[in-house]
Amino acid sequence: MTTTATSRRGLVGLLAGFVVAEVAVAVGYLLAIGWGWHELVDSFMVTNGLMALTFGLCGAVIAWHRPSNPIGWLFLADGIGHATTPLAGALAQYLADSGASIAAQRVFVTISIAAWPWSIGLFLPLALLLFPTGRLLSPRWRWAAIGIIATAPLFVVEMVGSGDPISPDLPRGYLAIPSYDSLQPLWTVTELRNLAAILLAVVCLMIRYRRADETGRRQLLWLLLASVIAILFVTPWAFVAGTPILVLLAIPLIPIAVAVAIVRYQLLDIRLVISRALTWGLLSLVAIGIYAVLAALLDSLIASQVGRSAAVTVLVALIIAPVLPRLQQLVDRALYGDRHDPARVASRVGEQLSAGLPGVVAAIRSALRLPYAALTVDGEVIAMDGSPGDVVAVDLSYGGEVVGSLDVGVRSGESNLSSADRDVLALVAVPLAVAVHATRLSAELQSSREKLISAREEERRRIRRDLHDGLGPTLTGIAFSADAVANLITPTTQPPTPAASQDPAADTSRAPTSDPSPTPGSSTSRAPASDTSRCAASGASQAVELLARLRADTRTAIGDIRRLVDDLRPPALDELGLVGALRQRADQLSFRADGATIQVAVSANGLPTLPAALEVAAYRIATEALTNVVRHSRATSAVLALRCGSDLEIEVTDDGPPNGAWHPGVGLQAMRERAAELGGKFEAGPTPLGGRVCARFPLATLEPR
Repeated sequence: MTTTATSRRGLVGLLAGFVVAEVAVAVGYLLAIGWGWHELVDSFMVTNGLMALTFGLCGAVIAWHRPSNPIGWLFLADGIGHATTPLAGALAQYLADSGASIAAQRVFVTISIAAWPWSIGLFLPLALLLFPTGRLLSPRWRWAAIGIIATAPLFVVEMVGSGDPISPDLPRGYLAIPSYDSLQPLWTVTELRNLAAILLAVVCLMIRYRRADETGRRQLLWLLLASVIAILFVTPWAFVAGTPILVLLAIPLIPIAVAVAIVRYQLLDIRLVISRALTWGLLSLVAIGIYAVLAALLDSLIASQVGRSAAVTVLVALIIAPVLPRLQQLVDRALYGDRHDPARVASRVGEQLSAGLPGVVAAIRSALRLPYAALTVDGEVIAMDGSPGDVVAVDLSYGGEVVGSLDVGVRSGESNLSSADRDVLALVAVPLAVAVHATRLSAELQSSREKLISAREEERRRIRRDLHDGLGPTLTGIAFSADAVANLITPTTQPPTPAASQDPAADTSRAPTSDPSPTPGSSTSRAPASDTSRCAASGASQAVELLARLRADTRTAIGDIRRLVDDLRPPALDELGLVGALRQRADQLSFRADGATIQVAVSANGLPTLPAALEVAAYRIATEALTNVVRHSRATSAVLALRCGSDLEIEVTDDGPPNGAWHPGVGLQAMRERAAELGGKFEAGPTPLGGRVCARFPLATLEPR
């Protein structure tokens, strides 16, 4: 601990001890000389002494733990002011009993009267204005602080100027104003000033409450409760003659609440305190009203027989008895929600199930007035509402398996959930677990669907590449070879003939008679050669026909391969890329059917490498949207924008005039289905500036391979 901190704590202890010593000496002496309770109350010794102890000790606690917060030091000054009043009064009484001079007595009487007004008029409202941080709400509130400081002496002058002695045996003070009664309007203004200062501080506290987080609100609730109670008690004393002095004992609630709020705001459940306080406050008002009405009605009927007071008391008790539980229930509902009505909570949760899990979590937190609620599945928070603090987890089980947990915040002042809260959460955990299980199945189904789509498109891209780079060139080579073979074949129109022909009849004398078989040079031996030539010519013709048919079939197969390749994946995507393909398509859609031109601009910069499925979906949606602009709108320009962050966004806008709501057709339905296949979102419709089509795709689950 530093020397400065030690010095500060030493000063705090010294000032707190001084306050306690002042009160102890004053009360001890007055009791020793025979003062009774009524004398102590009528001379404000009781009220000032108690306020001195509460302000001084609470201020010491704050200054000890939060020495940089000026509220603690203001409360210490407040306690010293209240403690000086009974001490100076006791010393004046001692001087009177000892036969001291009147002048000396008047000095201590004046100090006694002038000490405590500073506490009420200056230190208390200024501390409330700075609560809880020790700083003003904003620079504009500086004027409020200056006004409180500048007008604080008015209350001191009012108290000292009255000249009323603090005891019948003591003289008046030195600063009594002779024309005090004639200044009554000024004293009324002073009382209003005190009330205005406190109300101004309360307004500041309410503004702080609206702007504060959960911790700040817990702190402010303590002080707001104490301030409201103090105002309700002190206001009649300031303006209604005959109000008992003891109502001022409500003021010590303020320093106690401030100390708890700054140092230990989680000590108790402030909502429970407010619940009980509001209940008994409202019940007291109801009882007073009923008592007044019944007293007036029964005065002339039964007062002479049983006594008015007894009859009215019995009737009020009979009326109040059934009212209290209902009143407590209403207050508890305002502070704790519907935790005593589990069916109502379950109904509210059921209504939100169709809207999604975030709505369910918000409904649970609102229904039970919890500071925080969150739904955790597989270690990831998928829905939350409120600010986390002390959290209790409630397991969600389905089919004997824990599918998630409902994390709820504990209210201030509570170390754990109450049994009523746990009963309600156990009831809503059943449908919530079913919803989480269904959501998980839906997410798994969507993930499987996206993977199938991505795998399908990747496989299509691979097949297209194989067909384009493998089978296509092979068939083309076969076609070229068939053309070459056809060009090398020389077609034969007729078979070859011999150089000279001889008449077989003329050579019969030369033919040997003994061997009737033909000789090699005879016409009989040349006949087979002529048949061979004719066969060769026929075979060549058939070969040419077969080659022509092969060439035609090959070209047909190449055409089929090309069509198959184009159907598997838009060829422009592989040739130009996504952006280039879209710009090419935008150039092709520059004219409408009536011949009018339409300017189509493409904005896409810095796109990463995308999976095949996402490329195809983006291309199809963008081209279909541009086609719809050209066909159905009377736009003169359109913009295709592609933006990529955590999501890929495709947006097509045009300046066409609005023509009512869009009716879903085949094109819009196809775009919507393409977006849903990959877990994306799709929007389409008219806007004040024209038509708009927008699709968003998450990139986290669609990483390229």
